[in-house]
Order: sequence, then C-alpha cells, then structure tokens
Amino acid sequence: MDRYNIISVLGLFLCMLPAWACSTNHRRLNLRLISWGLALQLILGALIFMVPASQNVFMRMNDWILKLLETAQAGQKFVFGSLADSKVVGFVLFTQAFPIVIFFSALMGLLYFWRVMPLIICGFARLFTRLMRVSGAESLCTASNIFVGIESVTAIRPYLPRMTRSEYCTILTAGMATVASSTMGIYVLFLVDTFPTIAGHLIAASIMSAPAALIMSKLVVPEEEQPVTLGLHVHMEPPEDASWIDAIVSGAMAGLKLVGGIVALLVAFLGLLALADLLIGALTGGHGSLTTILGYVFYPLALAMGIPTSDAPFAANLLGQRLIMTEVPAYQNLALGIRTGQMTDPRTAVIMAYALCGFAHIASLAIFVGGIVSLAPERRKDIVAVGPRALLAATLACLMTGAVAGVFFHESGTPLLKLAPAAQTSQPSSAISQAQPPP
Repeated sequence: MDRYNIISVLGLFLCMLPAWACSTNHRRLNLRLISWGLALQLILGALIFMVPASQNVFMRMNDWILKLLETAQAGQKFVFGSLADSKVVGFVLFTQAFPIVIFFSALMGLLYFWRVMPLIICGFARLFTRLMRVSGAESLCTASNIFVGIESVTAIRPYLPRMTRSEYCTILTAGMATVASSTMGIYVLFLVDTFPTIAGHLIAASIMSAPAALIMSKLVVPEEEQPVTLGLHVHMEPPEDASWIDAIVSGAMAGLKLVGGIVALLVAFLGLLALADLLIGALTGGHGSLTTILGYVFYPLALAMGIPTSDAPFAANLLGQRLIMTEVPAYQNLALGIRTGQMTDPRTAVIMAYALCGFAHIASLAIFVGGIVSLAPERRKDIVAVGPRALLAATLACLMTGAVAGVFFHESGTPLLKLAPAAQTSQPSSAISQAQPPP
C-alpha cells in the first residue's frame, strides 16, 4: 500500500467531516449504520480490485454492457443514418449518445415486467434494512436508485406522506448519489475507447454509492423520529403494464422524456454557466470563471480521495463541472483528459470514474424535489427544507465512493484497470477549464 492508498483511507473519514459539520444534530450518530456502510463499500471494493474470481465476474458484466451498447446502436443507425456513426461524422451527442437512454429505458421496463429487477432490488433493500437498521421504505428507494432514477420514488409512494424529514433526506440523497442504468450507457460510450473496462467500474460505483448515500444522509439529517417502516421489509408495487409489449412502449416513452429533460438541462445550464463566466470575467479582468472558483472548493476534497497533486486541479475542475453542468460534460471531459494525456496518473482516471458516477448536481436537486413533492404535496415544506442538505450529502457520498476506489487502486493489480494509451497532444481542449491549485 503506497502513500496515496493511505490518503484514500483517511479520505473516507475526511469526506464525512463536512456532513457531520452541517448536521442538524451533532450528538446523534448512528454508529451501526456508519460501520456497516463503510464495511459494505470496502467489501465490494476488495472484490472488484483484489479478488480474481469477482474480477472475472465484473469483466463479464463489462463485456455484456458493451454488447448491449452495440445492439442499442442498431435502432439509432436506422433512424439517424450516418449521423449515428462517429467514424463518419465525428461525435454527435444527440444522435449517438441520447438514443441509448431510450433503449436502456425500454430494456429496464421489460426487466421490471418480468420481475427480474424487483427481485434484485428487494435483495439489496433487505440487506440495507437488516444490516444498517434503516426504514424499509428508504432502503427500498435507495436500492431502486442503483438501477433507476426519479421513478424509484414510485416504489414507496404509499409511505411518502408519513415519512420523517430524515427519510426524505435519504431518498433525495440516494437519488442524487447514484445514476440510472438508462444514462449509464452514455458515460460508457464516452469512455470506452480510452477506458475499455469502464462499464464494470460504473456498475460497481453505482452499487457502492448506495451505502455511502445512507451514511452521508444520516450524518447530515440524523433520524430523530420513529419511521413507520423502521426495520420492516417493504414490498415493491407490481408493474402496471398490461403486457411485455406495453412495458417496452412505456419504458421507451419514459426514456424519450428523459432525453428531453437532459437536453433542456444541458442547454439551460451550459448557457447560464457561460453567462456567469462572462460576468465573473468582467469583474476579474478575464482571469476567473465559476468552474475555476469551484475548482478551488473541490481541490482539498480531490486530494482527500487520493488524487495525485499533479492531477488534483483537473479532478477538482471535473467535480465543479458536475455540480453545475451535470455529469454528462464532466464525463466527456474526463474522456478527453485521458485521451489527450492531461492526467499524469491513471489513478486519477479510475478514482474520477467512481466519483463522477452520480446525479449530484443542482439540476437534479430540482428534479428530485419536484418529483417527490408532486407525490406528497402535503409535505412540501419538509421535502424542500432538506433538499440542499441532500445535495451536499450526495456530493460527499460520490466522493466517498471515489475514495474507496483509491484505497484499493494498484496500477498492475487487476485487469479492470486497463486504460488505452493516451494520444500525445500539446493543446488541451478549451472545453475543460484549467483550474489552478490554491496557493
């Protein structure tokens, strides 16, 4: 274990400090939840990075995801023609990445109808409820968020009006600390050429972020009431689809709505970011930007995850981009950083692949708060009140997952760490803001 691995171990606890500092009750610490949450993350990290048998399983999962992506491209090539082929027209986000969201949404709808996903989700929910002693409702929602997005809240719809503020914080945090399988395909597409085993890592990251979300949410808003489903297992509601065809249709339509939402958010937030940078540049004589400012904020947290000092400004910038621009451009720029050799250490690529794997950004906060309020309007004040704390908890949960990857990283230790050789270029893309480390 080298010094960066040791720093990552310390980073697991350093990531908890801001959550505890912002706690609504500093004296209430659920040590059982924290201990089991850490244990689950470390066990999974050890399986991925150290155990050959489980590495083979994740390598197979990686290959399956890549084959699924190939099948997903059949439909988009038929619809968009040459625009769907990056070798012909270059990379086009709308025609090459977004159709994958529709495909995976339809696939998930089918797996839900066949009761495959409910079986897996309930297994994770039972594990969280039994080991970490949280309510069945928040366990089920957290487990659902490993695979789906805001729609996971519908699984606990009957319990929403009676949930505690701490439970609301947990379901918001879990939603923002993980990523839906429908959008995970986009990140794989961005990185597969430079990081061939990225699919296996992203699956692991989404699973590891679930117990991290439980830890951070209970640190930020500790439970001070008595949840209705404390220690109980909550069953998922059966799918409403009439047939497997109906499940595919409804899943595809949900995916289309999701694509529309992603497009709207990217257009709005990237435009507003450009406006903010224009104003900041006018005030600073062209020497600053919002991403640069956030790069300073995230710089010590990047170091705490175990990022080498030479790459910490780059990593901090990506974390700042994710917070305000969503994870889509952040993953694009991570791929660009690997391809152009802007990162000096492959350790950075692995840790950042884990740390960026979450919906922990401002736009997502609005989506999740709005979605839950629509299902429990009578609890609007409580849900809105814990929203900013949940965003903080989700961000720290993602960083904690990155630190776990840093704990076990060893460049020659596993086939899952394979990176493609970086292309040599002396001109980094302007898409990545170059933050400098604090003096």
